[in-house]
Amino acid sequence: MDLSNTYLDWAHENLLLNGFRSNQHELYRDDCLEWLMDQESGGPRFDLIFVDPPTFSNSKRMEGVLDVQRDHVGMITRAGKLLRPGGRLVFSTNYTRFKLDTAALSNFSIEDIGPATIPKDFERHARIHSAFSLRFH
Repeated sequence: MDLSNTYLDWAHENLLLNGFRSNQHELYRDDCLEWLMDQESGGPRFDLIFVDPPTFSNSKRMEGVLDVQRDHVGMITRAGKLLRPGGRLVFSTNYTRFKLDTAALSNFSIEDIGPATIPKDFERHARIHSAFSLRFH
């Protein structure tokens, strides 16, 4: 999901380049915060959800402002409700001062996968990236 058609086109191309048929995956163009709120009463269910929001966005195509530090709990909680039983949510951010609010996400088991997901050329700058794998208890 992205507001940008360009990024969605890149995602589609990357899926194809990696051997995934286009009908196996869905790409959505929408405001993720708005879309997640709309799905709370019943929407599609997924085995894997990858959430990689920008650090900050005030795009004219969305209402309000997205701030990853302020909004991550709501994004993760709402996206988590769209997981199938046993599903996994991966949350990633490049905000260098990011702090996951584990107390507010206590209904998830959380694994810090950041160190394993940092590209070799950024290993010296470990704070450049944070990533977590979350599953409902």
